[in-house]
Amino acid sequence: MRTPFTKGLSATSYSATAWVLLIALLSIAAVRAPYLFSDGGAGSLIVTSTPLVLAAMAITVTAIVGSGVDLSVGPLMVFVNVCLVRFLFDNQIGSPLIVVLVALGLGVAVQVLQAIIITVARIEPVIVTLSAFLALSGLNLVILDKPQGQAPRWLATWGSGFEAINPMTILLLISIAAWVLVSRTPFFANIRLVGANPRTAFVSGIPIVLTRIGAHVIAGLFIGAAGLAYTGMIASGNPGQGDTYTLAAITALVLGGTSLAGGRGGILGTVPGALAVAMISFTLTTFSLGALSGFVTQLTYGLILVLALTSGILVPRIISARKAARA
Repeated sequence: MRTPFTKGLSATSYSATAWVLLIALLSIAAVRAPYLFSDGGAGSLIVTSTPLVLAAMAITVTAIVGSGVDLSVGPLMVFVNVCLVRFLFDNQIGSPLIVVLVALGLGVAVQVLQAIIITVARIEPVIVTLSAFLALSGLNLVILDKPQGQAPRWLATWGSGFEAINPMTILLLISIAAWVLVSRTPFFANIRLVGANPRTAFVSGIPIVLTRIGAHVIAGLFIGAAGLAYTGMIASGNPGQGDTYTLAAITALVLGGTSLAGGRGGILGTVPGALAVAMISFTLTTFSLGALSGFVTQLTYGLILVLALTSGILVPRIISARKAARA
């Protein structure tokens, strides 16, 4: 549906920056690292980028419904990882059904708790998600004080990435298909309207609180899947990557053109945005940066955020002005 934020504009106008950057990075990789376009290279890229793509999809939902940027996404994804390792794998519990249900359940439980605090207690989302970020970051280190543990064989093989079609690819495709199906439902239209204009949504009879909680449930499922993918990628537990994934997911979110004010966004921008963010690190490794590589990566993330925010404002205005001139 079209909201006051998207009226007269196509979704591609907001996601253009993500697609342009992704194509540019792929072009550089084609020259400096052609291995990426082989079966094994593509498989490796999918394995390393899937957790980020799923995490970015999760915060896209909460941003659309008007809950702002979810700062807790990285630590929550890692929380799923360390809980699986400590409470399941260390106790020889590796049934695929149990592991998947626990991963998804943990993501949903924490997201619903945040949604209730935001909607019922009426505390600003940024305060809630920042508090969750700090609490989960500390809790992760309590559960696992260092990288350790071992994933069951069926999950550990997810990180192999020897072929483009692997379990990570299947998980990613299932998640994208699930988004497409959900986005075509009246409930998702309610999510967009609540994010774009809560007053209009309330007057229309849409249950604001339940809709926002429902959006966080969807986000929790994607974060649970991201935690599962992260566990499969490293085949163990690692409590120290929450900060990195939060920054990368937010960069992908903004790069993909999702409105931080709510009401606009989708995987058309988030997925290429997340892939572009994943490609940044890969592309920089093809240059001899030595000890500066980490600093250059962080600098690049910052510059891309500025670029994405600027283009997110200018591109739609330019398109609107051209359409108005033609009319």
